[in-house]
Amino acid sequence: MTIWRVVRQIEAKGAMQMAIDEAMLIARIRKKIPNTLRFFTWKPACVTIGFFQSLRQEVDAEKAKELGIDVVRRYTGGGAVLHDRELTYSIVLSEKDVPSDIIESYKKICSGIVNGLKSIGIDSEFMPINDILVNGKKISGNAQTRREGFVLQHGTILMDVDAKKMFSVLKVPDEKIRDKMIKSVEERVTSLKKEAGREIGCRELEDALIKGFEKAFGAEFMEAGLTDWELRQAEKLCREKYSTRKWCYWR
Repeated sequence: MTIWRVVRQIEAKGAMQMAIDEAMLIARIRKKIPNTLRFFTWKPACVTIGFFQSLRQEVDAEKAKELGIDVVRRYTGGGAVLHDRELTYSIVLSEKDVPSDIIESYKKICSGIVNGLKSIGIDSEFMPINDILVNGKKISGNAQTRREGFVLQHGTILMDVDAKKMFSVLKVPDEKIRDKMIKSVEERVTSLKKEAGREIGCRELEDALIKGFEKAFGAEFMEAGLTDWELRQAEKLCREKYSTRKWCYWR
């Protein structure tokens, strides 16, 4: 059985989390680390925008600052997301370990989450292109990028949902549309708390997801921290890239 690394929950600001993800991808490309799954939470809450989005168009930066919410551009594509009441995962692995078709690769990686949720009594399903649904409602969104034969995918598992907070920092044309969008999110999105009928802690969820990914990939996960090289690279990327106005506002 192949041995993969798992890095337990890291709590940090958004710029550092995105820097760690890229540092892990670079380390994997350079064969400094094995395939790796990690978990993290955001402190403070953070809005991430997709690689190709315009921060000015998507986010009310002043409102976010007023509420103490960070804003950062992701290395991956997709839309703007408020990361608050959730556990986030990221995984770096060889393209050889997933199907070459993008949707099928999402399905393969997301099956780790589906397996994990099932082990705590929540039945879910993958929905192309990159979502996981419970009873027809979204509980996880995912994003992916590929570089030099390796894959970085990260995604959210919603532990609770606050649609009003989300749309207080995302730009919406007017109040009427905002109200409709809040109602739509409340109807289309769910959470672990709602589906399980109880609070599920990060550690319990991590344990379940580790087992889920082991089943999905036929791998055994060994717990370890980030290497000194990854930490140095992440700190550099955080300082010189993800924390800079140039990166966040480049589009």
